[in-house]
Amino acid sequence: MLAITDLSIRLAGRLLIDQSSVQITPGSRVGLVGRNGTGKSTLFKVIRGELAAEHGSVTLPPRWRIGSLAQEAPNGPESLITVVLKADLERDALLTEAEHATDPHRIAEIQTRLVDIDAHSAPSRAAAILSGLGFSAADQLRPCAEFSGGWRMRVALAATLFAAPDLLLLDEPTNYLDLEGTLWLEDHLAHYPRTVIVISHDRDLLESSVDQILHLERGKLTLYKGIYSSFEEQRAARELLDAKAVKRQEAERARLQAFVDRFKAKASKARQAQSRVKMLERLKPITALVTEDVREISFPAPEKILSPPIIAVDNASVGYDPASPVLNRVTLRIDNDDRIALLGANGNGKSTLVKLLAGRLAPFSGKVTRADKLSIAYFAQHQLDELNEDASAYDHVRKLMGDAPEAKVRARAGAIGFSGKAADTRVGKLSGGEKARLLLGLATFFGPNMIILDEPTNHLDIDSRAALAEAINEFPGAVIMVSHDRYLIEACADRLWIVADRTVTNYDGDLDEYRRLVLSARNAEAPRERSAASEKPQRARSDNRGSLKKRIAEAEAEIARVSEIIAKIDTALALPDIFTRDPKQAAQLSKARANAADALARAEEQWLEASTQFDEAAG
Repeated sequence: MLAITDLSIRLAGRLLIDQSSVQITPGSRVGLVGRNGTGKSTLFKVIRGELAAEHGSVTLPPRWRIGSLAQEAPNGPESLITVVLKADLERDALLTEAEHATDPHRIAEIQTRLVDIDAHSAPSRAAAILSGLGFSAADQLRPCAEFSGGWRMRVALAATLFAAPDLLLLDEPTNYLDLEGTLWLEDHLAHYPRTVIVISHDRDLLESSVDQILHLERGKLTLYKGIYSSFEEQRAARELLDAKAVKRQEAERARLQAFVDRFKAKASKARQAQSRVKMLERLKPITALVTEDVREISFPAPEKILSPPIIAVDNASVGYDPASPVLNRVTLRIDNDDRIALLGANGNGKSTLVKLLAGRLAPFSGKVTRADKLSIAYFAQHQLDELNEDASAYDHVRKLMGDAPEAKVRARAGAIGFSGKAADTRVGKLSGGEKARLLLGLATFFGPNMIILDEPTNHLDIDSRAALAEAINEFPGAVIMVSHDRYLIEACADRLWIVADRTVTNYDGDLDEYRRLVLSARNAEAPRERSAASEKPQRARSDNRGSLKKRIAEAEAEIARVSEIIAKIDTALALPDIFTRDPKQAAQLSKARANAADALARAEEQWLEASTQFDEAAG
């Protein structure tokens, strides 16, 4: 059991958690929620032992392994599958030791333990996780260094999941994923066999993947049974009860005070009045649950509604290299009031499509027709880095308003959520959510006809995401969305486009159907990719001779490695008293030998296949 007892955490002089206690039973899947800045990530640091608590304690069962997402993405020449496999430290250490062990008894112990931890199925399990997070079989064999930071963070997530710790701590894991990866992760966490605590602002993940909600608000931790919608209902009921209790207490306080005021001067009633005074002193005030108001998000309406279609694309081809377009044969139209969500795994061309629509990429062929005086606002997460860290929200607004009077500039800054002192705070001191709000306000400043939103919910808490959905629905122009947030898509989109197979098609189903489609496709891909994503590849996609020679050499090395393991197991099994002294160990060794024999047969099959292809390629 994870026991948090009378815990107080102070950071930089600010009390984040104040004498809170909660107990989480093994096997629980918990969603940790609360406004940005309340101390959720700091609580994780205390649980991991990276930060000392001011008071109280966090205790875990002995031998529990804690796993959490690495702060830095893995990098280097190792393949993705190798990086993930090495996350299981015990398996990696045992395999390394097995290569050099000579003592028969130690060999027996190693092989028995490898059987116990199901080490031989590890490559297929690692491949299935990588596949679920969007990596093809070919990608899994590529070096980490070839991938961007976002994709390498997916590898870090895959490694964390593969290690299967007793306590899995995940802090906003969907920030690095597309919708398809998010859907897979929701399903994976829903079936995770150990304890999970996940910090998330994704409603659908909290609806489908957890069975408890741990709420951090005003320094207090409160555990609610059930999914997120159940938490909202319970919290609303609690707020109502607390409000009634406060009202009753205020009435009782008023009654007692009235008695004291009326009779405190009368000698005959002095004792009773003094008794009421003591009762008032003992009447501790009830703290009502004060709902913190969420600043609304609004988008200025366009000055003029344009004649539809505002954009028409006819048989366009677009990308970055005319010889290899990212998208081909794209034909579509966008009208004034369209709400369109783009679906499809990262790397399929969603960003290329929105750049085409925004006019940032010209088509190689085909035609793009835009309405006269069409104004487009474009928001993307990477633009957060383009804000001036040393300037304030007021400075950014002033830059767009030229010589406008001070009062008008202040009013516009307030309209996008930065009123009073907040308008003068340096961008460098703003939270991620505040930066996102500022960027949304700046991008839509002049009332566009169409807004393109590329992952707008990263850094926004649950209530701010709801405010964004409301703003989108109230905006009279067109909106194109790329988002992993299923709640936002379901709340706003009335059309779904799939970007895949180098083109764009309309999707007539809903997101539930799309979720089933994604999960069934990825579950079907995993067995096919299993062998290719093992430590030694079974099939190469390239038919060039250099690649085939590499496959042959790797298969030969695998044959030698597995043969050596079999020889060591045979040595252990040859001990005269092994079956009488330890029948269980002997049985496990026999099982390990059978697994190793299967691995040897696969390696020999790989070698034969690669050798045949090499001979054919050689002509």
